[in-house]
Amino acid sequence: MFKKKVFIYIVIFTSLGFCGYYLYQNYFNASDKMPKYITQKASLEDIEDTVTASGILEPKESVEVGAQVSGQIIDIYVEVGDEVEEGQLLAKIDAKVYEAKVDALKAQLKAQQYQLEDKESQMILAKLNFERLERLYKQNATSLESVQNGEQAYKTSQSAFEALKAQIEQNESTLKAEQTNLEYATIYAPMSGTVVSIKAKKGQTINANQQTPTILTIANLSTMTIRADVSEFDITSLSEGMSLYFKTMGSEQKWYSKLDKIEPTPKITNNVVLYNALFDTQNLNKKLMISMTAQVFFIRAEQKNALSIPISALEFQKDKTMAKLKVLLKDGKVSERVVKVGIKNRIVAQILSGLKVGEEVITANMEVEKGSKRKSQNNGIGQSSGMPPKGF
Repeated sequence: MFKKKVFIYIVIFTSLGFCGYYLYQNYFNASDKMPKYITQKASLEDIEDTVTASGILEPKESVEVGAQVSGQIIDIYVEVGDEVEEGQLLAKIDAKVYEAKVDALKAQLKAQQYQLEDKESQMILAKLNFERLERLYKQNATSLESVQNGEQAYKTSQSAFEALKAQIEQNESTLKAEQTNLEYATIYAPMSGTVVSIKAKKGQTINANQQTPTILTIANLSTMTIRADVSEFDITSLSEGMSLYFKTMGSEQKWYSKLDKIEPTPKITNNVVLYNALFDTQNLNKKLMISMTAQVFFIRAEQKNALSIPISALEFQKDKTMAKLKVLLKDGKVSERVVKVGIKNRIVAQILSGLKVGEEVITANMEVEKGSKRKSQNNGIGQSSGMPPKGF
């Protein structure tokens, strides 16, 4: 029985010894197996140096269709989202008052035309009578007073004719204005496009005496304009005609265009100075919509299949085109290089010379002293004693 217990104790202590050795090798002594460096291989990839900005999409062409006459809207023939053609009927305003004015002026003009014919006949008769009296006076067959009276009668009839003729011309002008108002009561599309909003309703009475009320808005959505806000720090690096692309919220599709214009007057919000950079983009499939937010990338420089490494691996010299880096060789040794840098952004840089594809550059030094991990755990503080290699 005693031997059996001794055997059991031996087995237990042996198992605990193996467990302790395993934990020491794989946990407490893990710092000896940790890699000393974080590296990344130089690879070929596309690099862009961009200025980013946010913008809002708006139609390049839009028009607010209003009413030029007052009255009640008796019908609206379109809805939001409808495609309309130039000249298409959009809405009607009650035109009974304007029709009555036109009819009244037409009747008045007709009566005045008859009066004008009568005035013309009287003028012709007065003229003939005056000419007859002049002939008789030359023959000493009538008095000078009769001739003067005849002349006066002719001039009076002539003045009455001209006055009535002027009244008719004035009424004809008024009639044209009232006919125009009558035409304004029927509203047609001034351009082809999409109905993007309707502000009036059927049965609503509108007053156009003080300002033109808007009934609906039509926009041409086939071409959109993006108005991007660019900071004063970045605006000097932009130029008209430079390439760019943008994305909309929730989409990874890239839309390409070129910068059309930079507005000279900034807008200042909370002491932040922003300039508007404008450009157009085609929207034939109508995926781009009004007031969408666009993340815009103005391309200052780009290179396809460039030899690239992380920017964190570089220590730039006074000449920003030259930099130092460290390369981890296959035998584990570290080689310091001086390389020529091309295009760069906040993440990666192009290497023009001094490095080859596939070489491993050191981006950070992760070397720690033996037991430091165990010490930091005992102190309850997660510390790292690793320092970047000399020269970084």
